[in-house]
Amino acid sequence: MTPRAPLRPLAIFGIPMVIGLVTTVGLIAALLDDGVVDAVSWVALSVPVLTAVWSWRKRKR
Repeated sequence: MTPRAPLRPLAIFGIPMVIGLVTTVGLIAALLDDGVVDAVSWVALSVPVLTAVWSWRKRKR
């Protein structure tokens, strides 16, 4: 068996970094203003929850 080539850090941490950045934007947007910005924060803060649900459903099968 031949060893696999190591993965680049971006391949490992890319999606978690994007989720973290989107969550940070959502938290900052929630602090800044009301109205449309609240909708942006709701959408941004739902990304980690939806990602966890999607991952859980995919793993269950």
